[in-house]
Amino acid sequence: MPRDTPRVSLAGRLLEQADSEAVMVRVLPAVGPDGAPAGTTAAWSYREIIGAALVWAGRLERWAEEHGRAARVGLLAENSPEWVVADLALLFGGAVEIPVPTAFTAEQAASLLETADICLVDDSGARALERWTESTAIAVLPAGCPVTPVDLPELLSGAPAAGPLPEVPAQDAVVKVIHTSGTTSAPKGVRIRRHGLDELLTSLRARIRPADFERYLSVVPLSLLIEQVAGLYMPFLTGGSVSFLPPGTALVGTAADAGPRMLTLLRQARPTALVVPPTVAALFLALCDEQPGESVQERHQRIFGHDGPVFIACGGAPVPAEVLQRLDAYGLAVHEGYGLSENSSVVSWNVPGEVRFGTVGRPLDHVQVELAEDGELLIHSTSLFAGYTREDPSSVVVDEQGRLHTGDLAEIDEDGYLRITGRKKSMVITASGRNVSPEWVESRYRELGFIREAAVVADGLEQVHGLFVVDAGLDHATARRRIDEFGRERLSGIERAAVIHLMPEDDPGYATCFTVTGRPRRDVVRAHVLRIHSEPHHSERHHNERHHNERHHNEKNLEKA
Repeated sequence: MPRDTPRVSLAGRLLEQADSEAVMVRVLPAVGPDGAPAGTTAAWSYREIIGAALVWAGRLERWAEEHGRAARVGLLAENSPEWVVADLALLFGGAVEIPVPTAFTAEQAASLLETADICLVDDSGARALERWTESTAIAVLPAGCPVTPVDLPELLSGAPAAGPLPEVPAQDAVVKVIHTSGTTSAPKGVRIRRHGLDELLTSLRARIRPADFERYLSVVPLSLLIEQVAGLYMPFLTGGSVSFLPPGTALVGTAADAGPRMLTLLRQARPTALVVPPTVAALFLALCDEQPGESVQERHQRIFGHDGPVFIACGGAPVPAEVLQRLDAYGLAVHEGYGLSENSSVVSWNVPGEVRFGTVGRPLDHVQVELAEDGELLIHSTSLFAGYTREDPSSVVVDEQGRLHTGDLAEIDEDGYLRITGRKKSMVITASGRNVSPEWVESRYRELGFIREAAVVADGLEQVHGLFVVDAGLDHATARRRIDEFGRERLSGIERAAVIHLMPEDDPGYATCFTVTGRPRRDVVRAHVLRIHSEPHHSERHHNERHHNERHHNEKNLEKA
């Protein structure tokens, strides 16, 4: 970014639109059995949403005056108008926002909220708190932390018709604590700076046309920083809108059928932009293959409800180049990018007119990149984070030269495009773009006494696969049930093994998949489970038949384990 480029002020730009009657937030109605909307789209203007946010911002400012510091506020909500109101209120009120996924376990939520002064919830957030309270003795919230609903009707009625707007703080400060997976049960919090977020948005606006974000459709959780950046701030900076899925609709990455369900709502939403995980790219290709002879305009009208361009962005795990090329030939370009929370999200992005398949685009203007001797990607950026809330072995470091060591291996071509080739550390990313720390998940599963070794693989896969070495002679059906129950009780939906593979300890493959010390050879495990998953499980069926007469005895032993 040129040094004389003025930095965008997110809070300042939003306040400039406080009187706008343009639509800011929409919520789509549910779809009836016939595929038609079973109701009307709900909509709120900039004046309404910002006015409601300013009511809460005033309360937060008074709290800060009384306590001599900014409030630390947990935000527990699904994608909703309430989420937007709370997010903007915290931004205007100078508070520190701690968004917590409702898919987290009670233990994970408690680790993020351990310093919260206030917890804001919508209906979904309130239900999550109730579920955690009923399922565990863990105190999710610290003592004295009140739970306060974001009552949108009440806030709208209390919003002033006119009056002085708050001043945008000039000094830099931490404005968000964003979760990222670590090697323990407690996710780390990445501390995001106000000026860092503004620097990032300034660079993104220089690369992407304002019209691209006129109508954004949000299909992944807003607890992810990239969705806040792309789904809220990019549209709002240019007077655009965000549309949310009908209440109760599973977001992409939170349920196996969420992607196909989202596709049925595209025509209704008429989006001009959306960020999707890699699995959805394959769904788009399947939609295109249904009618290969139609024109690009006809295809856009059939899929998106309008014949204009749609900016589809994708990140996390890579999309196969063949899929990208075929989509592009159909007139649907998918723009892959790369980022990490430690840089306030985006590092590089393929943008319209500058797409290079197989790469994650060129670095944004405020980011400089280089490669270490071992190929690790190093970045120097004005949007770097302000450190973690806690450290663990998966933490990235900033060296004395101010370079962030990403832990990712990369290549840089002659035109400056980045290609991510691997990861130095074992953190994996599912095809839905969710981080999974395998070591911690494996250690939890080994708490089951009949499991000798465990290995989970998820990189680029739609579901987390688990390979479990169990006592020889145990009944596999019962073992599967126990493993599945354990995962549902003790792990989040993001982490638990959705596909369970069993291996008896007397299987010769044990020595191939694991070292003598029990460390999984992850490439071997991945190849093994994918091969087994694609076959009709002949070996397991033979194993179960061989031990049919022992089943009753072994079930008793297993229940004792």
